[in-house]
Amino acid sequence: MHAERDAILAALRPVVDGIAATFGPLCEVVLHDYRDPEKSVVAVAGSLTGREVGGAMSEIGMRVLARGDAATDELNYRTRTADGTLLKSSTMVLRDSTGAVFGALCVNVDVTAVDRAHALLGALAGGAGEVREEPVTTFGNDIDAVVDAIVDAHLRRQDRTWAALDRARRLDLFRSLDERGVFAVRGAVEQVAARLAVSRASAYSYLSQARAAADRAQPAATAPEGDRP
Repeated sequence: MHAERDAILAALRPVVDGIAATFGPLCEVVLHDYRDPEKSVVAVAGSLTGREVGGAMSEIGMRVLARGDAATDELNYRTRTADGTLLKSSTMVLRDSTGAVFGALCVNVDVTAVDRAHALLGALAGGAGEVREEPVTTFGNDIDAVVDAIVDAHLRRQDRTWAALDRARRLDLFRSLDERGVFAVRGAVEQVAARLAVSRASAYSYLSQARAAADRAQPAATAPEGDRP
């Protein structure tokens, strides 16, 4: 099976260069091998997110990894890098002959200038225009930096430090990180513990409690209406 997956990745390497060449400098194409999440980038063309071969997956990749074989393609979505570049992106999962997900082909196109032109034309035409703030996606070559950025972003949304969070909010933080696939990465629990300045045992305890609470809530959320109390 490893040989088959290697062959698929080898066949896609020229595709990476071909797509990037077709769309020009505003395009970046990244090929991921999720068998090594910390160094998942095996080919890259373009430089919108600064990734290099041997770099880590983004939080989008973590989400795909967490979903496993249930992951689906995410097409034509918009996101923003930390420096404000607006991207239109697609993430297409790679499967072997058994249907198992083992990687992804990602295409990012810089649409910042297009978005600004659209806003300018709307203003000239007299339309108010709806301002939509796209979510910021963390990209990086170092998986620890990606995990740290995700944790920091959650705390900023809470507008509190970890020490100021009550138990419910702490469990919510671990639930959110788990849903985003952070803990699908090897060593992520220890990394989160270090970022929050808590013991590894405490981090594992919060994660276990968050998952248990999610499991308890699941039947109530999916039960037929007639079976609900």
